[in-house]
Amino acid sequence: MIAIIGAAGNFGAPITSALTDAGFAVSIITRPGSASVFPDGLPVVRVEYADVHALATAFAGQDAVVCVVGPGAIGAAKGMVEAAARAGVKRYIVNDFGWGLNERSLPELKPIGEPRKLAWECAFEYATRDEGKEDGFTWTGITIGNPIDWALAKFPRMGFNIAERHATIFDAGTEEFTGTTLEGIGQSVVGVLQHPAETANRFVKVRSIQTCQNKLLAAFQKATKGQQRQWEIERSTAQRTLEEGRGKHAQGLGGWILDLLVYQLYAPGEARCVIAGAEDSLLLGIKQESADEVVEKALRRARV
Repeated sequence: MIAIIGAAGNFGAPITSALTDAGFAVSIITRPGSASVFPDGLPVVRVEYADVHALATAFAGQDAVVCVVGPGAIGAAKGMVEAAARAGVKRYIVNDFGWGLNERSLPELKPIGEPRKLAWECAFEYATRDEGKEDGFTWTGITIGNPIDWALAKFPRMGFNIAERHATIFDAGTEEFTGTTLEGIGQSVVGVLQHPAETANRFVKVRSIQTCQNKLLAAFQKATKGQQRQWEIERSTAQRTLEEGRGKHAQGLGGWILDLLVYQLYAPGEARCVIAGAEDSLLLGIKQESADEVVEKALRRARV
């Protein structure tokens, strides 16, 4: 029995699909006022996220809980861990699905991760308390790096405006980074639950691909070859993006977070966003994908 909090979100939906496809019995925990639509046939329990006692009741009988709530619910994440521990949940997948314990993050980004760390630290404490117990509380964090097919379709600032067929290549376009597709994110959760001993009480670091802008541009050009509109290419620098983001931050303007994340992806010679090797991905059964495959998924997603 697996409970998911945040099942209708950008990452929660593919995780829910992957778990049900793999044969897990899945239930959904959501807020009482949520208008989200969930897959038919899955039990839905409505509970206030801030009510630890009610959450513990909802978690009773669950073998695992997967927390993938959005930013608006991160403040309740620590209480979710406490509720799971009280309910006797054996595995809690903490809300990472991002960059994990990345000490190379820019200082401006670190406060954003603090609410997540409170929940992670709470999970560490409960796992330490139950260390050595056969059915004790354990946790796993899943660090995915860039959610690449989703991000390419959603954020032109990443350098690829699919609708306009306009690419902005930062510096030489050769800085490599790792990313995980939505399919890979779903499989990562399935893999953790299929390998509980190997994934207990640690962050697993996963990837579907290690790539760079030039490889992605070539894949976009190949995939759209013969179409009336071809790709226009502009050149910029990661440093300029950093300066623009910090300027917005100083003025209290929006958009600075994405600017700084783009800098971290593409800063030349830094490898700031080479998050994962192959070991955990192989363990969890995550398919390693080519730039062509990732770009095809991004193009399909952009047409949705």
